[in-house]
Amino acid sequence: MRVIAGTYRSRRLAAPPGLHTRPTSDRLRETLFNVLAPRIHGSYFADLYAGSGAVGIEAISRGARHVYFAEKAAPAAAAIRANLKSLGITGGYTLLERSVMAMLQKQTQPLDIIFLDPPYEAEQEYTSILHLLGSNATQSFLTPQSIVIAEHQRRTKLADSYGRLARYRLLEQGDAALSFYKLNTDNSYLKTEI
Repeated sequence: MRVIAGTYRSRRLAAPPGLHTRPTSDRLRETLFNVLAPRIHGSYFADLYAGSGAVGIEAISRGARHVYFAEKAAPAAAAIRANLKSLGITGGYTLLERSVMAMLQKQTQPLDIIFLDPPYEAEQEYTSILHLLGSNATQSFLTPQSIVIAEHQRRTKLADSYGRLARYRLLEQGDAALSFYKLNTDNSYLKTEI
């Protein structure tokens, strides 16, 4: 696993030990950031269920203003700290060692991009978090310009909408998929890419 582009391009990243964390593949991360490229520089970015921190570190490498890592598993949080230290990243991030739900309920800084990648088998996590993000409770940190991206298994069918959150793009690659959501978006047009 490596950083794809930006300041830390080609630098290696460590994954947490064991099989509990499934890092986003380099190829899928590259695809994700190719889509997000015009929006990354100067953004406030949240990497939820951060695992190794690879997605959030990629955002830092490409010029995000601040990245919030949410990861409650101690081995994964330790891997994030180790990766940040090995790259010499000393600022521009917050590591929150708590549940994603707890982090979002206390979030006040408006977020431009939210990436969530819970364990694939934890389908209820997708539903809970996407419903929370689509509720009126998120008005303090989600704007009509904010983007929410959920990484999931291709065979897992996420809903087209969760409250005020509507999917506007579905990108599939191998066994994985990325669902892109925005607030107050007409979801009658759904773009699927393979």
